[in-house]
Amino acid sequence: MAMTVTTKDTTALTDSDLAEMADLCANRDPHFDIGFLSKQREDWVLVTHAREGNKLRGYSFCTLERIGGTPALLVGVALVDRNTKSDQTLKALLHDQYRRALLAFPDEDVLLGTRLLSADGFRAFTGLTDIVPRQGYKPTGEDRAWGRRLAKRFGGERDFDDQTFVHSLTELPVGGLDYVAAKAALPDGVASFFKGVKAAKGQRLIVFGWAMAEDLASGKLPK
Repeated sequence: MAMTVTTKDTTALTDSDLAEMADLCANRDPHFDIGFLSKQREDWVLVTHAREGNKLRGYSFCTLERIGGTPALLVGVALVDRNTKSDQTLKALLHDQYRRALLAFPDEDVLLGTRLLSADGFRAFTGLTDIVPRQGYKPTGEDRAWGRRLAKRFGGERDFDDQTFVHSLTELPVGGLDYVAAKAALPDGVASFFKGVKAAKGQRLIVFGWAMAEDLASGKLPK
């Protein structure tokens, strides 16, 4: 069955919407419960839902904004149901958000930034350019500055290590992208970035990359 994707303002979320979203991880980490999701309704502008028939398969809170003049798509919280269609669900969510990024920032490159709970989350950056961190690349001072900017937007710059790009927050649950790949192979070497990262204790890896204007215009992201 095909996925249907809808996006609306977070202010339009109802209590029943939040309960349905919370049910996706009611019995497992990261325990995005109704109270936590209700706060995300205040912190982010848009929420995207992916459904298979009447069944919710994933959601994503995001905002489109300029950071120091740079167009950015920031994904604050996203969760994908852990089943055989998790890859399809992630792509459906991202495709709709890239479409909105194109409408908001026509003819401009757009930075995608989020926090990852596991190496599988790097699949969200497939098709993007200059991903940081990445295997075999030493981040520049500007890369580290971007990491600090994103950490500030995600809850606290002082809790960010700009050498490892690990963001450590202690008030659980902590947001980010919760996604486990169904079958897609991971990019080479990305698992190494999660050595020592304690996701269950609120640590996340901040990752960003660039969606180029021509790729957004083509409508083919994510690849």
